[in-house]
Amino acid sequence: MLRAGLPGRWPLLQALLALQAVGRALGRASLAGGPLEDVVIERYHIPRACPREVQMGDFVRYHYNGTFEDGKKFDSSYDRNSLVAIVVGVGRLITGMDRGLMGMCVNERRRLVVPPHLGYGSIGVAGLIPPDATLYFDVVLVDVWNQADTVQVSVLLRPPLCPRMVQDGDFVRYHYNGTLLNGAPFDSSYSRNHTYNTYIGQGYIIPGMDQGLQGACMGEYRRITVPPHLAYGENGTGNKIPGSAVLVFHVLVIDFHNPSDPVGIETLSRPAEPCNETSKLGDFIRYHYNCSLMDGTRLFSSHDYGAPQEATLGANKVIEGLDRGLQGMCVGERRRLVVPPHLAHGESGARGVPGSAVLLFEVELVSREDGLPDGYLFVWHEDPPASLFEDMDLNKDGEVPLDEFSVFIKAQVQEGKGRLLPGQDPEKTIGDMFRNQDRDQDGRITAAELKLKSEEDQERVHEEL
Repeated sequence: MLRAGLPGRWPLLQALLALQAVGRALGRASLAGGPLEDVVIERYHIPRACPREVQMGDFVRYHYNGTFEDGKKFDSSYDRNSLVAIVVGVGRLITGMDRGLMGMCVNERRRLVVPPHLGYGSIGVAGLIPPDATLYFDVVLVDVWNQADTVQVSVLLRPPLCPRMVQDGDFVRYHYNGTLLNGAPFDSSYSRNHTYNTYIGQGYIIPGMDQGLQGACMGEYRRITVPPHLAYGENGTGNKIPGSAVLVFHVLVIDFHNPSDPVGIETLSRPAEPCNETSKLGDFIRYHYNCSLMDGTRLFSSHDYGAPQEATLGANKVIEGLDRGLQGMCVGERRRLVVPPHLAHGESGARGVPGSAVLLFEVELVSREDGLPDGYLFVWHEDPPASLFEDMDLNKDGEVPLDEFSVFIKAQVQEGKGRLLPGQDPEKTIGDMFRNQDRDQDGRITAAELKLKSEEDQERVHEEL
């Protein structure tokens, strides 16, 4: 209810505009039969939690029903389907309502009895409020804030380990439930089954959320209370966030990263024996791994297949971050790798992997073999025999078919004189070698056709020159 009389037929429904109060005549109606000196307040519902109470100068939003002593209704915000939104304690409301709202909690319900001298006095409001009327209000407070309010952050759950916190420039993936201050929901990422993904500190989200996510850890659960001047202001947005509404977000930070982040590497254990050689680019390795999201959601595991994963480091067979994290390992070493999305599956994600997701790997190097130079299928450990073709021509008929070639190459590997490209089927590799040497593709290699890879490379150089 607003103060004082209004010109003509004032629609109390809208109103609540500020006018000066008239007189302070004693009320003629009271609970005990005598005049009331002040507002009578009955707090008939007090919420368990009350983080703040209404104070002078606060902006409040509330619903009310207004009746006379006989129960006849003279006004109701419910009939207009519109909350009263106003600053209290600065003369914009009748004095009795100003006093009756002080100290009120959100979701609290009060019954106020306002004597005439704290209402509309001996004049009343023509056609609506008779002179010297005692007024009865049932009020429920929906919202309260102050222009001086800042973002309020309450940490509800923080993981025991927090190696790094969110800061400006980070890209964050988080889930949230959003409610108004009275608990009415307006949005939830869970309902879309998709995290909200955004950069922090770059103006992509409301300022209050930008501030409220600063300093959060991966896996942290926090409540962020945002006043309207740091949210959607006086106009609100959509049909669920009204103007001048305080917003409450319950946020779970799934993961975050910075575009400049490298692979995070933590050694979990090393073998007891001395380690003279570690994995390097070009090596063929076998390793076990478990892969999950940072919130513990399990994605993939080599143990599901009953065998280690195989890869040649630097051959673009695995994501770049995993390739980097597997380098420099001893056989038997275990590591934990944190791989940012720009070194994993990027913004688009992959099968089972959300876009922009940070991945967590636990890896164990099972075996390692030296790789071959790029383009080589076989290398000699020492100089090849001077009579290479003669040694390869087992039946001395001047030509080498695939079976003779295969027997010869396998013998060199068995005797430790050379080695095949690791990680491939030996039969396929030998077959590829044979086809490379069989220049005319007639199924036989002649002395004129047989060339070492190094000789072929040298010939190409001369041709290019």
